[in-house]
Amino acid sequence: MNLKTVINTDNIDLHLKGSTKKEIINELLDILHRTGKIQDRDSALAAVMDREEKMSTGMKHGIAIPHGKTATTKDLVACIGISEKPVDFDSLDKQPCRIFIMTLSPVEKTGPHLQFLAEVSLLFKSSEKRDEILKAKTSEEVLEILSE
Repeated sequence: MNLKTVINTDNIDLHLKGSTKKEIINELLDILHRTGKIQDRDSALAAVMDREEKMSTGMKHGIAIPHGKTATTKDLVACIGISEKPVDFDSLDKQPCRIFIMTLSPVEKTGPHLQFLAEVSLLFKSSEKRDEILKAKTSEEVLEILSE
């Protein structure tokens, strides 16, 4: 899966303001709603929060991948947000997060969802990539880094 087919400059925000997990999730949902990727924001929020209650999507190395399955979208959608300050996201390594990648997909389609999560996980194993993303000044730079 090419991340550029799912993520574009319109759904990247380099200045998330939230200081809690729920605030960050709401900001990411705002991006998807504003760009027309989801119609029913409340349903999408319920799906993401349901997933968070089962197990936190805070990974390692300052990255969280909040996600969910919902009827509010017909295809996999995603967005990226960067926070200038670290946010506690109940991560596996107990470290706060600054890079957030949200994805939502239809309930009946599992393949693209799993493929996206796997690709994103691989991409961010590189400390160099993580550092480049955090230093990016524009959405275009983030997209370029993701495409390398």
